[in-house]
Amino acid sequence: MSSMLLGRLSQNRTMLLRSVASRTAMRSMTVLNYSSSSKISPKHKHIFDQLDLQFDNKGVFNGSWSGSGPIVESINPADGSVIGRIQTGTVQELNETLKKMEEIKVMWRETPAPKRGEIVRQMRDALNEKLDPLGALVSLEMGKILPEGKGEVQEYIDICDFALGLSRSLNGQVVPSERPGHFMIEQWNPIGTVGVISAFNFPVAVYGWNSAIALVCGNPVVWKGAPTTNLSSIAVTKILEKVLVKNGLPGALCSLVAGGADVGQAMVEDERVKLLSFTGSTAVGRKVGETVSKRF
Repeated sequence: MSSMLLGRLSQNRTMLLRSVASRTAMRSMTVLNYSSSSKISPKHKHIFDQLDLQFDNKGVFNGSWSGSGPIVESINPADGSVIGRIQTGTVQELNETLKKMEEIKVMWRETPAPKRGEIVRQMRDALNEKLDPLGALVSLEMGKILPEGKGEVQEYIDICDFALGLSRSLNGQVVPSERPGHFMIEQWNPIGTVGVISAFNFPVAVYGWNSAIALVCGNPVVWKGAPTTNLSSIAVTKILEKVLVKNGLPGALCSLVAGGADVGQAMVEDERVKLLSFTGSTAVGRKVGETVSKRF
């Protein structure tokens, strides 16, 4: 009996692996046109509506939405269905985005830290308002259970609270000098554009951990999410966009460039990205580290 049971388990495992491989292949498939059905599933429509998502979405944001790269499908890993499509960005669009970020970095650097904290507080409130639909989207697109999807958004909200407090406590030391009547002041300065390359398994939280702190410290952020969770990246960026518009701030402060390995490689190599947060495999992480370390 145990032999029969092991045989069945082995067969089921093989079928599962084939299913996962098939879905992975579907996730990486590029659509060349819009000839297939372009409708949001009725059971998902309320999620898309609350997050201002369409079935077809642009994947580049730097103050306006665009995208001229390959069109990729977002796949529900639970059943293999297509839940949306994204026109990704190109290396050229990344270059244009980084150029815009260079133009605004001084403005953001010179914005008082408490004011930067106020913007992050508003982002926190906006995320909290969309916690349920955004958490549901993470669950739908990534495949984790709903409480975990909502938990990711809550992680982002919580780090915004931390960043808000940090905005009132960014300080340095006052150091005595050997010269009479003199002293030295330690001052921390923003580093510049921060890049975030996040993985599929935490499509919202990892970006939140990095971006909230970077923004409060005076740095604009450019994000490349995982190709399989582009809708989550777009939804988050749309939420942040509204806060920036409300406060008359340039959208390039929270830029997004969805894309493939070529876009990621270009971000890693570009010296305008002064600090890079990468989440991924050990093998790729080693290569990223080698490339970025050449800037030291």
